[in-house]
Amino acid sequence: MVAASRHHRERGMTALEPDAAAPAPAPASTPDPEPPVEDHTEAITMGLHDASPQHLVDAMADDVELELGWGRLIFGQTFADPEKLAEALQQERPGRRDICIYARESHVLVARSPAELFIDPSHTYRKRFTGELPPAEPIGFTVRTLESPEDADSMNRVYVRCGMVPAPVDVIWRNHTENPAVIYLVAVRDDDGSIVGTVTGVDHKQLFDDPEDGSSLWSLAVDPAASLPGVGAALTRTLAGMLHARGRAYLDLSVAHDNAAAIGLYEKLGFQRVPVLAVKRKNAINEPLFTHPPETVDDLNPYARIIADEAIRRGIWVEVLDAGAGEMRLSHGGRTVITRESLSEFTSAVAMSRCDDKRQTRRIVSDAGITVPKGRLATFDEADHKFLAEVGDVVVKPTRGEQGKGITVGVGSPEELDAALHRAREQHPEVLIEQRAKGDDLRLVVIDGKVVAAAIRRPAEIVGTGGHTIRELIETQSRRRAAATGGESRIPMDDVTASTVAEAGWSLDDVLPEGQRLRVRRTANLHQGGTIHDVTAEVNPELCRVGVRAAEAIGIPVTGIDLLVPDVRGTEYVFIEANERPGLANHEPQPTAAAFVDFLFPQQPGLPQAWTPSETPIRPD
Repeated sequence: MVAASRHHRERGMTALEPDAAAPAPAPASTPDPEPPVEDHTEAITMGLHDASPQHLVDAMADDVELELGWGRLIFGQTFADPEKLAEALQQERPGRRDICIYARESHVLVARSPAELFIDPSHTYRKRFTGELPPAEPIGFTVRTLESPEDADSMNRVYVRCGMVPAPVDVIWRNHTENPAVIYLVAVRDDDGSIVGTVTGVDHKQLFDDPEDGSSLWSLAVDPAASLPGVGAALTRTLAGMLHARGRAYLDLSVAHDNAAAIGLYEKLGFQRVPVLAVKRKNAINEPLFTHPPETVDDLNPYARIIADEAIRRGIWVEVLDAGAGEMRLSHGGRTVITRESLSEFTSAVAMSRCDDKRQTRRIVSDAGITVPKGRLATFDEADHKFLAEVGDVVVKPTRGEQGKGITVGVGSPEELDAALHRAREQHPEVLIEQRAKGDDLRLVVIDGKVVAAAIRRPAEIVGTGGHTIRELIETQSRRRAAATGGESRIPMDDVTASTVAEAGWSLDDVLPEGQRLRVRRTANLHQGGTIHDVTAEVNPELCRVGVRAAEAIGIPVTGIDLLVPDVRGTEYVFIEANERPGLANHEPQPTAAAFVDFLFPQQPGLPQAWTPSETPIRPD
């Protein structure tokens, strides 16, 4: 929605004109005031009201709002009436996140409706186009414009994985096909064509005849699971190049004041901070920006925080009992539930103990008719070597433990077996040896008898740049994974990593050729740098039934069932284990936290969503 009428309006932003008569001299004790800078090229957006030429102000379209699906961009400089601007912000729809940028007097606007509006704690950065821009140099991916509604659907998946508000596919596609002022770019992997990043650009000149020839960048998002370097920088550079080629004078963006990594990237790309503020409406989505969360909620890990945020959005009281353990008391009305991340008091001690002991889990699900790999309890003697010779490659893991500690995958020789048994025994005295099954690691999240998410978990890998050693690439990727997961995912620099690299014919100090991919861990565990990829829409219903049957056999209402599958679309599988406390923060865009809170508080519904993963993309005519 864009208003496009033009008429003369009084804004109090006129440039001073010289008087016909000379002014009276000022008293000697009073210094002469500094004359205003007339015709300042950025006066309108920078708030230099006396330097804003009236004829340029009048040339802009009036009361401009741009619907982007996740919310509206409201261009404050196009509103002559502050009351009307406040009313526009107050018309925000549920589940949306409107942003007013370039308001003439943001503090005065908020003062008119302090109970409803607030100044966003973000900084505005500006890239002025003063010369040729360096081209983007993507490695392992390509940046292009939107090509189909399916691309828009993939953009939403990236948004949700980044904790951002998604947009209806039809809104994105309509803007792309009908509004030349809006530019959607996506970063596409060269190997499989999947979208791993996106950015939106707005051409202010096209949109409302901006006299400053400005433009802005919005919704930059990079899939946290992407192992490719430089995706965000390439998207930003490509968008800047396109807008510069259109003749725009600058590119603005807004970034959270405490997002040091993003600010560092933008400053490296030549952006400079400018005194431009954004105003937003107080709503459940924005609540962390204008109120401090309940005490110690900020100290929760991502797996507990995603649940706390979902509960707070629904008006459920959150009391943190132990931030380090992720333990909370959730209360609403007369109902109170204690949780530790996704483990709640509705999971019995018996069910929890069954998941904790992998040997017990194998027995229970096998009795229920679920396929398990051939295995044995290690005896730490020649019988273990005999089993290895009988089945070939094996997986060695302690019967108790989590986060992949002590697990070794792909053990093929007696020497490797002895070393793997030693590592596992350091975690727990009882160790399982299982025949290694080929396939991908499939995690099924089962909540209240339903599979709410399915994802393939893959071991950590790096992509060569042609100029960095494997060690440097691992360290960079580990930092990236840690930043994306709140410190939960890191690639250990240990003997397992070194041996995995050596198996592929490399050493840690070798330079990996540009674009070459290298797996650096054997296990797909998230805590060891593994990545997770949503396949909920692709998984065979039979595999979902296996997951539900396993949960029922164990007697657990919320669990993560792990299977090894050659193909998620097929029916072949082997059961690996069940997790009594699955990480719900790993499965975006699937609404796992919402499903968990639904289970705990079925009478307290969540917010309406602009897009869900089950939405069918609209195909062009």
